[in-house]
Amino acid sequence: MTKTPSFDDRMLTRIVRIGIVLGVAGTIYAAVKYGPRIAVGFLAGAILSILNFHGLRRLVEGLESLATTNSNGSPEPPVTAGFRGSWVFWVLRYVIFFGAAYVIVRGLKIGLMPVLAGLFVTAAAILVEILYELTYARI
Repeated sequence: MTKTPSFDDRMLTRIVRIGIVLGVAGTIYAAVKYGPRIAVGFLAGAILSILNFHGLRRLVEGLESLATTNSNGSPEPPVTAGFRGSWVFWVLRYVIFFGAAYVIVRGLKIGLMPVLAGLFVTAAAILVEILYELTYARI
């Protein structure tokens, strides 16, 4: 028996898909208008943005599973998250993100602005999703 996805699951999936489309479209635009070096910076920022959104989504889903109750009203037993649920993983995750951004900006000699522009891809995807929901809302 398959579980039908909830409204939140569909919305979050759409945000990731919209983010991927915006990232690819922005990369193509940057490549045509500003050249491949700027496009690589934008793409790297967009990838980091989408990965960060996905990681935060998993964190919230894990916290949600800790807070939910079963049909008896008693809390469900917590699912062990292992290394991914530990504080060490979250600290390492941001160290890796900042390290990747540093290598992109300094090592590849790509400007900071294209990377920062790419980091806003998820914010733009969320705004597009809001417009989608306002346009196609079923009351």
